[in-house]
Formats: sequence, structure tokens, C-alpha cells
Amino acid sequence: MGFWQPVTNLRDYVSHNPPGVTFFLCLLTVAVSFICLSAYSYTHTLPNPDTAEDWNHLLSSLSQFQLCVKANVSSPELVSPVPPSLGDGDPTVNSTETPSLGTLRVKVPLALNTNPNSVSLKDLGLHATFRARQLHLGDDEIVNVTLEFLSENETCTCLTITAPTHLLPMSLLPPECPVFEKHISPILTEAGDHPHAASQTCYSLHSTNDPTLTVMLTQEEQSVAVRHLLGVSVCLLGVCLILCVAASITHSLNRRYHSTGMEPQNVKEPLIDP
Repeated sequence: MGFWQPVTNLRDYVSHNPPGVTFFLCLLTVAVSFICLSAYSYTHTLPNPDTAEDWNHLLSSLSQFQLCVKANVSSPELVSPVPPSLGDGDPTVNSTETPSLGTLRVKVPLALNTNPNSVSLKDLGLHATFRARQLHLGDDEIVNVTLEFLSENETCTCLTITAPTHLLPMSLLPPECPVFEKHISPILTEAGDHPHAASQTCYSLHSTNDPTLTVMLTQEEQSVAVRHLLGVSVCLLGVCLILCVAASITHSLNRRYHSTGMEPQNVKEPLIDP
């Protein structure tokens, strides 16, 4: 009579079946990884992967460019600032000329770096025009950006952006930028991502990731994700358990047959003798 020896049987199976052991370890690794990921998702707040663009993405794209004063003018060209009535924190639609345009005037974590030829940053305003694809917002739509700085050591900037309403990231808006008492006339610049002439006055931007501007998953969405991960992990662990039991039983049967000199009953004798 044979006895079930699971430890010995599994040891024999591991030594004689490397492919099966490799498959078992892969399943076990995936199951443990899903359990760890579900634990991390349960204890941490995660960004929403369905939100392609938020304000951190927009500011990061904007900081990839240098703003240089146009070289074909004898003095910095000034443009009219955006009226304060357009910067009320909500997109304002002009129903007569450009019904699809919206304007936001917000305070964002965007700092300005300058080269040695640049002027003081105090009371400085810059205006630039982009294509939406340059900021990863769309295709060939026009996006007007105005930056206003009141202090040289200020890490936040007043950003006024005018673009088609459907391109503006409306989730988790930055705080509204206050109306400045002092009038600032922005300098017209051109945006580029290549080095310019050394004599040209250029400004580079540096953005700081703000967690409050990142769209996160809700508690309900995270709970659903955790349940799905745990469900898959339990299924994989169940498959691993079945493989272990099957391997131990198979080797127990083989050992019993070899010890008694018997063959399994389902093995038939050849019909024709050699």
C-alpha cells in the first residue's frame, strides 16, 4: 500500500520537470505581483489614467520652449494685455467673433529663467502664440499665452491662456490670478525649442509638478481596481495549488506502481505480439 508523500513527490517533480516548474513560478510571480499592486492601490491615491491632459501636463509642455524677443524689431514690441474681465476663472465665450474661444487667467507654478542678456524679471510680461499640437492639446488651433511676473523671486506666475474651449483642461483649475494694480504691457515673443542667437534676449520656463493639479482616481474607482486585482490573484493562486496537488499525486501513483511491479490498469497489452 502506497503513502502520499507530498514533499518528496514535489521534490522529484521539480528535478524531473523544469518546464512545468518554470510555468508554475511564472504564475506565482504574477499572482504575488497583483497582490502587492492591490495593496499599494488600497493605501495610496493614484492618478487617473483616463485623463490625458491636466494642468501639470500643460505647464510641462510649455516649459519645453524658449521665449525669445523677436529679432526683426528694433525695440520690444508691446501687445495689449487681456482685459481683467476675461480672467474670472471660467472660460468666457465671445459669441460675436470667436464663439468657440475661452480664456483663463490663473496662478500656476511656473518660474522664469533668463540668460545674462535678459532684463529684470520684475514687472515683466511675455506674450507668445502656439499651435495646439506644440502643447499636446490638439492640432493646428491657435493658443495665445501671456505670462506676467511681479517679482524676480516669485515661483508662481500669472498665466492667461486663450484657446478653443474644448482644448482647455477644465478639471482641477489652478487658483484664480488676482488683478494687478500696476499695468504690465507684455512683450511679444516667439516660442522655439532650438538655441537662438547669443545676442537675442530669451527666456526659459521651469515648471514644478503640483499634486493638487493632478486628476486622481476616486475612492470607488480604486476599490473596483483593487477587487479586480485580488480576484485575478486568487484565481492564479488556485491554479498554482491545483498544479502542486496534481504533481504530488502523479508521483505518488508512479512510485506505487514501480514498488509493486504493476502497471496502471488503463495501459493495454499490445494486440499483436512482436
